[in-house]
Amino acid sequence: MGLTVVALYLFTRDRWPLELTSLGLLALMAVGFALFPFQSFDPLHLFAGFAHEALIAVCALMVLGQGLVHTGALEPVGRMLGKLWDKTPLLSFLAVLVVGAVLSAFVNNTPIVVLLLPILVSVCMRSGSPASGVLMPMGFATLVGGMATTIGTSTNLLVVSVAADLGLEKFGMFDFALPAVIAGAVATIYLWLIAPRLLPEREMALVDSSPRLFEARLLLPEQSPACGKSLAEAIALGGGRMRVIRIRRGDAFVTPLPDVTLKAGDQLRVKDTPQKLKEFEETLGAVLYSGDQRVDEDNPLTAGNQVLAEIAVVQGSILDRSNLAYSRFIDRHQLAALALHRAGKDILKPHEEIADVVLQAGDILLVQGAKAQVAELKQSTEFVVLDASIDLPRTDKAYTALVILVAVVASAALGLMPIAISALAGVCFMLLFRCLSLGGAIRAISPSVYFVVVASLALGMALLETGATAYVTDLFLALTAGASPVFVLSALMALLAIMTNIISNNAAAVIGTPIGVGIAVSLTLPAEPFVLAVLFGANMSYATPMAYKTNLLVMSAGNYTFSDFMRVGVPLTVLMWLTLTWVLSAIYF
Repeated sequence: MGLTVVALYLFTRDRWPLELTSLGLLALMAVGFALFPFQSFDPLHLFAGFAHEALIAVCALMVLGQGLVHTGALEPVGRMLGKLWDKTPLLSFLAVLVVGAVLSAFVNNTPIVVLLLPILVSVCMRSGSPASGVLMPMGFATLVGGMATTIGTSTNLLVVSVAADLGLEKFGMFDFALPAVIAGAVATIYLWLIAPRLLPEREMALVDSSPRLFEARLLLPEQSPACGKSLAEAIALGGGRMRVIRIRRGDAFVTPLPDVTLKAGDQLRVKDTPQKLKEFEETLGAVLYSGDQRVDEDNPLTAGNQVLAEIAVVQGSILDRSNLAYSRFIDRHQLAALALHRAGKDILKPHEEIADVVLQAGDILLVQGAKAQVAELKQSTEFVVLDASIDLPRTDKAYTALVILVAVVASAALGLMPIAISALAGVCFMLLFRCLSLGGAIRAISPSVYFVVVASLALGMALLETGATAYVTDLFLALTAGASPVFVLSALMALLAIMTNIISNNAAAVIGTPIGVGIAVSLTLPAEPFVLAVLFGANMSYATPMAYKTNLLVMSAGNYTFSDFMRVGVPLTVLMWLTLTWVLSAIYF
């Protein structure tokens, strides 16, 4: 139990990656049980999580979701919602919430958020309304919808699998859809009509505050101190920050090598902010030109066809856990990275360039480039570009990916095969029909989710074997002694709702499920409602941005603060808690 407290604390620390904490916890438990044997418990059983059907299903479903994103299979839905918004914004917003919730019942909510994010940003930019009023409700709607089926979230799969391991009859795909739909309807009304009024208007995170880069030419006259010096020496005169793209000498071009000797009449092509360009002009004694005009107060710098766009880094993209330099993103797409935003944090270290920062899912990059380059980027299935146009990527494999997903869901829903088997078969078909590359499939599996699931299963096993879950169950029953079953169920759901917003929702689910079953056995009541209380409570990841990975993505895109999540998420949590308590008690007691 002490180790559990330490592990749950480490799960909340941003400084330690979840996968590192999980792997360390797993190793510590295995070594501890090996050095200090407990009864007949074999420490090798702690590694069973690596082959657990819940983990296989979670990973396979993540890959299938990435296949939908990569092929643009949901593009028709996005395009329809975008067109509808121009006619009736209020009803269109309701349609976005409902569509997001319904799709998230069958697909991991990350690809759904990736689909809807650029649509909402673009329609808000075109209409002049703040995107902050709709992005967070959209993100929460996908979380609410994920409660409805066994495959909606990794949390659902874990709870259902752990409960089956404890001897309960396995839940079917739609066995708890009724309470989830009733609570989801109440939540949707709140997110549609009330939540936008609780959110302050916030500008986009980067566009208005970041300096743009301009391309210009520095003409070196005879009296310039740079004449006769090497390019490296001239750059040093400019403070070492000047980047020369090329050198024009008469009708020819000279490669900008450091040892090139500069001459009078040379034109240095440079790209930087207006302030820095003027500094270079003064320090080099040069004349600054834009096109054929000298830059002065009457003829300021112009950006030409250069446009700004924000790029959201999503799980599974080539930018996730990589940097711009290593991925060669800037060179391949001929874009300039101007700024980086990570959920309101200042992440650039002194003397560190944006290209050197290791990016994470949820980061927002501000880039500048030619209109054609940004348009080409929008048609790529690797990136989520946020601008004023609804151009969603789509490939010729879109319908193939959609058919594969429908077949996976249908085979599991009809009981033809377990979801772990059907989802794994679906992944094989995705790869076989080239809907997704092998590298894309591997990147789709989140290391943090993978190792948290394995460590959580091992931790749950250790708690069961040592009697810790029985002790916690007795303690919970002692604190709620004399209370009605409805109160006990409601208290259990509230406890899980609090835990899931502080620690990993998967860890909360695995620890909470045996406790819920133990409470039901002790009270001689059916175990199903208590297991569902754990499932629903562990899914209420609304109150903090770190509670779920899509919360961080929405936070960066909408420029939200921690308090914004509290302002909208806490009432939503209370609303869901009260509604689900009433529904579960009406059905089971």
